Amino acid sequence: MRYFDYFCFEMDKQQLHNDWLNKRKKRKADLTVEHLLAGIQKQDITLLSSAITMIESTLDTDRVKSEELIKKCLPFTGKSIRIGITGVPGVGKSTFIESFGQLLVNEGKKVAILAIDPSSSTSGGSILGDKTRMEQLSQLKNVFIRPSAAGETLGGVARKTRESIFLCEAAGFDVILIETVGVGQSETLVHSMVDFFLLLMLSGAGDELQGIKRGIMEMADALVITKADGDNIKKANLARREYQNAMHLFPPKKSKWQPKALTCSSYSNTNMDLIWEAIVAYENHTKVNGYFNVNRKEQDKFWLRETLNENILRGFYGNEKLQELLAQFDQKVIREEETSFTAAEKLYQLYIQNLTNGNI
Repeated sequence: MRYFDYFCFEMDKQQLHNDWLNKRKKRKADLTVEHLLAGIQKQDITLLSSAITMIESTLDTDRVKSEELIKKCLPFTGKSIRIGITGVPGVGKSTFIESFGQLLVNEGKKVAILAIDPSSSTSGGSILGDKTRMEQLSQLKNVFIRPSAAGETLGGVARKTRESIFLCEAAGFDVILIETVGVGQSETLVHSMVDFFLLLMLSGAGDELQGIKRGIMEMADALVITKADGDNIKKANLARREYQNAMHLFPPKKSKWQPKALTCSSYSNTNMDLIWEAIVAYENHTKVNGYFNVNRKEQDKFWLRETLNENILRGFYGNEKLQELLAQFDQKVIREEETSFTAAEKLYQLYIQNLTNGNI
C-alpha cells in the first residue's frame, strides 16, 4: 500500500511539473513582440522584465524577437540621462544607489537600475542580490531594479545591458543607473553606454590602487568619496581636495567639462543633492555645446562594432564542424604538433571557407 501511495504521489508530482511546463510554454508563446511593446509603453514592470529576460536569452528564436522588439522601441528611446556608477568592491555602490535613487524619486524621477552582479568563473553562478541590498528603494513605485549576471562578458558587463537601457527608456524611465561590478575592465564598456560616469572612491584606500585609479579617473565626470560620516569626515574632505587637484592635471575632456570631486554619506543622505546638481549641470553643459548628442552617436558606432564582433564569434562557436576541428587542434597544440598561432590561422581560414560556401 505504501508503494502504491508513493507511486501515485510521484505521478501527481510529474503531472504538476508537466502542467507547469505547458503553462510556461504557453505564456512564452503569448509574449509576442506587439504584446511586449504595448506592455513596456504602459510601464508594465512584469512585461518589461520578461522582455529583458528575452534579450538576455541565447536562443535563436528569442534573439530574432529581441531584435524586432528593440527596433520597434527605438523611436521611444533617448530621453533619459544614463549614469554609470562604478568603484572598487566595498566602496558601497549599492548603498549609494539606495540613497541616491530615493532622492531622484523624491525629485519626481522614474528610475531604472541595471545592476551587474558578478558571476562565478567556476560554477557560473551569480548572487543577484541587489533587490535585497536595496530593500527600501525596491519598494518604491517609480523604481525598477534589474540585476543581471555578468557571465563571461569582458570585464563583467552583462551582454545585453545596452539593449536593456533602450527598453527602460521606452518604458518611460527618466534616469537609468548602471552599476558595474567594479573589477577594472568593465568600466570601459560601461563608459561607452552612458552619458555621465560616476566614480565612487574610499578615502585612504592606499597606494596599491593607484594603477587602477589613473585610467578610471580620466574617464570619470565626477568622483565621490563615500562614507564621509562620523570620524571619517575629516579624512574624506582631505581626500576630496587631493583628488580635485589631481583631476585638474588630466588632459581636457572632449565634453569641455571639468570633473567634480565630492563627498557623501549614504547612511545620513549627506550631499546626495550636490551629486544630482552636478549631473544636471553636466547634462545642460553638454547639450548646449553639442557634445551630448555627438557622444551618443559615437557610442552607437562603438556598439555596432561590438555587436559585429559578437556575431562573428557566435558564427564560429555555433558551428559544430568547426568546434570538432577546434578540439582536434587543441590536441595538436598540446602535442606541440602545431603552435597556437598557426592553429588559430588555420581555423580562421576554415571559418572563411565555411562562410564562402554558405555553411554558416
